[in-house]
Amino acid sequence: MVLDTQRVDGSMVSRRNVIVSATAGVAALVTAGAAGAARGTDAGAAPPEATPAPGHPGHTGHVHPAAARAVKPFSVRMPVPKVLRPESTKGDTDLYVVTAKKAKVEILPGTRTEVLTYAGMFPGPTIRVRTGRTAVVKHTNGLDIGTVAHVHGGCTPASSDGFPTDTVAPGKSRDYTYPNKQRAATLWYHDHAHHMEAEHVFRGLAGFYLIDDPAEAALRLPSGDYDIPIMLRDARFDDKARLVFELNDFEKRSTILANGKPQPYLPVAARRYRLRFVNASNLRTFTLRLGKDTQVAQIASDGGLLAAPAAIRSWRMMPGERVEIVVDFSRFKVGSQVVLNDADAGPVMRFDVGRSATADTSRVPDRLSTIPAMPAATGRRRIVLSFDRSTGRFLINGRQFDQKRVDAEIKRGTTEIWTLTNDNSGFAVPHNFHPHLVQFRILDRDGKPPAPGEAGVKDTVGVAPGETVRLQATFGPYTGRYVYHCHMIDHSSTGMMAQMKIV
Repeated sequence: MVLDTQRVDGSMVSRRNVIVSATAGVAALVTAGAAGAARGTDAGAAPPEATPAPGHPGHTGHVHPAAARAVKPFSVRMPVPKVLRPESTKGDTDLYVVTAKKAKVEILPGTRTEVLTYAGMFPGPTIRVRTGRTAVVKHTNGLDIGTVAHVHGGCTPASSDGFPTDTVAPGKSRDYTYPNKQRAATLWYHDHAHHMEAEHVFRGLAGFYLIDDPAEAALRLPSGDYDIPIMLRDARFDDKARLVFELNDFEKRSTILANGKPQPYLPVAARRYRLRFVNASNLRTFTLRLGKDTQVAQIASDGGLLAAPAAIRSWRMMPGERVEIVVDFSRFKVGSQVVLNDADAGPVMRFDVGRSATADTSRVPDRLSTIPAMPAATGRRRIVLSFDRSTGRFLINGRQFDQKRVDAEIKRGTTEIWTLTNDNSGFAVPHNFHPHLVQFRILDRDGKPPAPGEAGVKDTVGVAPGETVRLQATFGPYTGRYVYHCHMIDHSSTGMMAQMKIV
């Protein structure tokens, strides 16, 4: 298998050279991409050597011809990822089997693109589990480079969390054990092999991991065929429909995919639907609106249901974040075509409203869940996210990731307040922050309380240039080493990551 990065001019460079060039000259690559990636933030002016990104002041609208292929909008139907069935069930444990392997799939109509997949699917199969039932996922590496599986948002023992350097060698297998002792939530799984996670996820190693529980089922939210997971991401293709990967290359990743298809359509009945969105992009932030500012009900974020539904007309998602909404398509006339738009990229997908075949007994109750009270904090830490323009390095507290160094030692069961600051003195670029093992509550942004959609349980949070965000988390219940990092994963792939040890 060849995964070496292809330049626009067709020449090839090695993985090692990609990493070296990224750290030595990343400023010229990252300025346009990452600065424009966070719509609605003041990302600052791009330096003279960079081309401003779409959505960034000064962008001309030009996209390199190798970055896009003409696709007729809404010409392909959006698939719903298949749910993986357990290979076996014993007591309270379900065994799943997944193989990472190459496959050629149709992304752009009439062409075949080589991608990396879980179980041959792009995106990967959905793993759907229940709270309290243990899932053992046997991952086999059918590629020729090491891989690491990580369930993003999972409360998982360190041995199964997917430490970035704890790779599964080519041809080998490993059992990952997920106790699922957490409430219902939309999680996702993806590769986390250090230095390669950005390329591996870009090429397709990602899928949904959904947790159900009885409390959520009792609410009568839309379910079954009316509960739709939607993985959003961007991609870059050359003129032969091949994926082109370059670190920090936001601007040229101009094709938006929904469940692996460009600007697809989805037939829907005139009734309520639950839509689960995950932003699986490496760098792009989505700011989404349905139709002409249609009001929808946000019911959940990263860590599960909000306390109450939030009436919204747009929602913003940085890489790794999830947002769940309920849309009542009976509000539209039969035959309506309702477009989901992104503020920068334009049309993302379309919903085609038909007649409702059955009575809709679903609902959105006024109260969704009880968010647990936060214990008193016994510790505080300051996390500075920065970019060193002189070296082209992304840093946490002035350092790059070193698996031999413990950056934070934390006693199990303690609660801490972490103050995150995006230091834009080196260069104004957005970041976001994702700790493994724990979920957290956002206390404030620059001293202001979080918006209703961020007031629930989170595991990923955006931090704009110059912004300070405070969060609170209780660390446990497991001990061991875990990482925290920027989930603009081109950044973490080149070292914007640190290690915490729970003792």
